[in-house]
Amino acid sequence: MTTEINKAKMYRFVEFINTADERLSKELISEDAIFYAPTSPDPIKGPAGYISIIELMRSGFPDVQWLLEEMVAEGNTIAARFVLEGTHQGVFFGIAPTGKKIKVQALNFYYFLNGKIIKEYGQPDLLGLLHQIGATSV
Repeated sequence: MTTEINKAKMYRFVEFINTADERLSKELISEDAIFYAPTSPDPIKGPAGYISIIELMRSGFPDVQWLLEEMVAEGNTIAARFVLEGTHQGVFFGIAPTGKKIKVQALNFYYFLNGKIIKEYGQPDLLGLLHQIGATSV
């Protein structure tokens, strides 16, 4: 797959993470995909695994949206910088809803094979998020 095709797939992926559309998850994510996220000590796997990441965020921030601010592509690798925005309306990591708005960044690396994501290293600013909802004073 070309870099341009992978970039187009990345824009579809943003649609997926903002809708949690299962159809898109199967279109864009390999069944064998592995995701490394700071919310889990073990890698998360496949389309269903990625939906579980989205559901974790939506459980605390039902209106969360990921905005793709920047993307750099080379070969089968894409580096993406997102801004996440939402309102703390549900329990998140044991913290009761505060109604506070959040706006944090995430820097992620995606690896593609045959037009599907096969691996992601995700680094959202969880410390900044927790600080914005009053869970930490750092």
